[in-house]
Amino acid sequence: MEGDFNAEFFRANRARLRELFTGRAPIVITGSSQVQQSADTAYPFTQDKNFWYLTGIDVADAVLVMEPEKEYIILPPRSSVQDTFDGAFDASVFEEISGVRSVHDSEAGWKILDARLKKVKHVATLSPLPAYLDVYGMFTNPARRVLARRMRSVNPELELLDIRDHVARLRSIKQPVELEAIQSAIMLTAKAIEKYTTAKKLEVYRFAYELEADIRQLFAKSGSDHAFSPIISSGKQSCVLHSVDLKHSLGEGELVQLDIGASFHGYAADISRARASGEPSKRQQAIHAAVLEVQSYALGLLKPGVLLRDYEQKVEQFMGEKLRELLLIKTISSEAVREYFPHATSHFLGLDTHDVGDYDRPLEPGMVITCEPGIYVPAEGIGVRIEDDILITATGNENLSSSLTRDLLQ
Repeated sequence: MEGDFNAEFFRANRARLRELFTGRAPIVITGSSQVQQSADTAYPFTQDKNFWYLTGIDVADAVLVMEPEKEYIILPPRSSVQDTFDGAFDASVFEEISGVRSVHDSEAGWKILDARLKKVKHVATLSPLPAYLDVYGMFTNPARRVLARRMRSVNPELELLDIRDHVARLRSIKQPVELEAIQSAIMLTAKAIEKYTTAKKLEVYRFAYELEADIRQLFAKSGSDHAFSPIISSGKQSCVLHSVDLKHSLGEGELVQLDIGASFHGYAADISRARASGEPSKRQQAIHAAVLEVQSYALGLLKPGVLLRDYEQKVEQFMGEKLRELLLIKTISSEAVREYFPHATSHFLGLDTHDVGDYDRPLEPGMVITCEPGIYVPAEGIGVRIEDDILITATGNENLSSSLTRDLLQ
């Protein structure tokens, strides 16, 4: 990550965190760990976004230490094999990127930190997640758990203060350079959708992976990649919300549902559109029109001071009215609505596609969220989701992806 994300950006983020966390305890934050894929091959490394936000460094298992009077980075242990194949560390490069003036190797850095840990009662850090998240069916990165164990091995009485909310509060308000990166990612995503989802183009693609290959190539030629696993589906498959299997065919007469986003300097776009390769049926048009109405209603609610939980309830009620008009439900209730609209309307967007943010705090200017109502009718093989990326402004909101048409036919 380069460009305008220079040392001053990361230095200022650290200063803001130190102001928000008013205690004098050391702040100790780790980057992600490299994880094995198979044999001697690792999965592509993705840095912990909180660690990057504070340092700009893309090194596995690096540790940031912030004291009231000083700060330093501890690099991970390094084998000669890693130095030979991956290149040796250059501390001066990390100092230049992060603006942290002291970068230590593992032995020297931990010697300094260990001495400090023996003298304190509290350390502020990002609390580890459980090893396994049942709701997502996935293991979490071990780095935070390893750090917690390492610190408590030095001082078993150490109390860890969780500062996840502090960092999330900072990250949820986007700075101008972050908004520029998000807008660039949105423009690239819109370009891909405009280029490859015309009616003539969609007639050519037989499988979802063919369409994805063209999108990925366009991203790659711009030095970008997918911000998340792309979703491209049609028919009943479009009713699977996170359908990332691209081997299925794109059926004739079915709407093609796309949910994609480019990444620019690590910041994500997240845009959804439904497209038709030929003249859509009246039923497809009716469901698409209903989703459009719900999105327009939702956009009219988004402004500073709004609580997303209250907003979601209002959108749910309005969606119920549309579902009743479509004769999908008879009585509006949360249970009835969620059968056809099973996900939230909005989530925060930034360094992560589902970015950090407090859903119990009012919206503030500078926040970026999605607006993505959808209707899914598996029995009819119709799934429609329309998603745009929205900046909360002082007077309301700005649709950052409004230039991309929401029409079924392009």
